[in-house]
Amino acid sequence: MSKHNVKFIAADMDGTLLNEHSQLDPSFFEIYQQLEDNNIMFAAASGRQYYSLLETFKPVKDRMMFIAENGTLVMHQGKELYSCSMDTPSIINIIQTARSIEGTQIVLCGKNSAYIETQDPKALAEFSKYYQRCQYVEDLLAVDDEFIKVAICHFDGTEEFVFPSFDANFGSSHQVVVSAKIWLDVMNAEASKGAAIKHLQNTLGFSFEETMSFGDYLNDLEMLQESYYSYAMENSHQKVKETARFMAPSNKDAGVFSVIRSYLEV
Repeated sequence: MSKHNVKFIAADMDGTLLNEHSQLDPSFFEIYQQLEDNNIMFAAASGRQYYSLLETFKPVKDRMMFIAENGTLVMHQGKELYSCSMDTPSIINIIQTARSIEGTQIVLCGKNSAYIETQDPKALAEFSKYYQRCQYVEDLLAVDDEFIKVAICHFDGTEEFVFPSFDANFGSSHQVVVSAKIWLDVMNAEASKGAAIKHLQNTLGFSFEETMSFGDYLNDLEMLQESYYSYAMENSHQKVKETARFMAPSNKDAGVFSVIRSYLEV
């Protein structure tokens, strides 16, 4: 694989680029500089909020690409390159359905901020990992913003306790994806990390064959499908391993760093 083959690299965050402690190895910034020197674009492709990603990548935030909120918002140098929002009736139905399931905690994700209506300490601690801008409101249905996602947290597991109901009610009209063990995201039917990357391929002039991506969970499937050099982490969900063409060492072993370093040394 020649360096000239790849023009764009996207990496998921949790379980992929970040280690088991949800931390970014400082050596990333050295690798990022090497990618820039080789005219290779790099994007963090995450379910995390854009403002949270800005904080994590502060030293290069004015240069880096951000595919935030599971592909519903793409930002570069403070400018919006792509977004995929949701209509108000859908938001109302999704929130009401989530409220009907015992144990759910809801994050309503707008372009300006995330919004919550809980004060539960455990939930607040979890939300703070992913949402830099987060406002408490008395009623999510009264919030005014442009909404791009509804994230639902269930500490007993969303694949078992939340997904069946949401797939039955919204699976045919929206993108419903289990994004982590305790998280589920509901978005516009056209939204995904893969759709965001496809848009960037069409607008920035790089191809499927020139795209590399790394992921570990179900919200990464479409991204991997839009990338010839698709890597599943060793710690990935089984469906991700079945989708990707290649395997990377686990996030505990800095697998993304290992693959990119090997590629740059070719």
